[in-house]
Amino acid sequence: MNVHLVDGTYELFRHYYAVPSARSVDGTEVGAVRGVLSSMLSLLGDGATHVAVATDHVIESFRNELWRGYKTSEGMDPALLAQFHPLEDALAAMGLVVLAMVEFEADDALAAGAVIAAADPRVERVFICTPDKDLAQSVVGTRIVQFDRRARQMRDENGVVLKFGVPPASIPDYLALVGDSADGYPGLPGWGPKSASALIGYYGRLEAIPEQAAEWGVPVRGAASLAAAFREYRPQAFLFRDLATLRLDAPVFASVDALGWTGPRPEFEALARALGAPELSARAHAIAAGRRAPGSVRLKPDTPI
Repeated sequence: MNVHLVDGTYELFRHYYAVPSARSVDGTEVGAVRGVLSSMLSLLGDGATHVAVATDHVIESFRNELWRGYKTSEGMDPALLAQFHPLEDALAAMGLVVLAMVEFEADDALAAGAVIAAADPRVERVFICTPDKDLAQSVVGTRIVQFDRRARQMRDENGVVLKFGVPPASIPDYLALVGDSADGYPGLPGWGPKSASALIGYYGRLEAIPEQAAEWGVPVRGAASLAAAFREYRPQAFLFRDLATLRLDAPVFASVDALGWTGPRPEFEALARALGAPELSARAHAIAAGRRAPGSVRLKPDTPI
């Protein structure tokens, strides 16, 4: 079997800005919710069998206590923020496992879930469905891969090295230097992707980088100023690495058996009608019925969907 772990927060943002506004029967904005549900049905219709969707039930996490500037819900469009919890309810009614994070983040759930799924010998490949660069640290060989469903791009361990110049295990160190504006931490002054990939690609970890540029084993443009910034902001670099490191102890699932999709729950039909999209229920039931039919088609285990 393959396991698909989906970044529900990313999907909600993507559909909020990509699909037209839509209202439920009571006038509530639900365009993004409907868009994500349709996308998940496409995933299931293409053959995905074991799926979990991770969401940020609460935007803030333990990381906000570590760094004041870490991302919050402040400034988020209220119409988008109001769709987080309805999306979780709708996905659950569709019959999917929802990993709704409170203390942790959706990214942590994806990382933790990938480790559990990959440990099961029945699993041939784990697809982490998100373009978020944080999740590159979770890629393992060709067994745990990152898959951008919108761009139809899959990235295995070699792909991570090609993209960032560092192996998956060094992604938090790389992000500590370059920063992550989406998550709200700036990195170190003067450091960019080229200098970070050169130094982290060579040394692997922050603590292995000599403080003096003259001792660096790889040439880097502006080495003297970069080294000075590294010395001055060294504590922040290690803090940023801590922020970038995904937690594998996030509460997820005990076994991939829990992720097997068997069809929508009885309440999904009424929920779909309330969303103003009864066709979602019809699609879900048709997909479930097709899987129960003799000789139903299954995709090859190595087929990204």
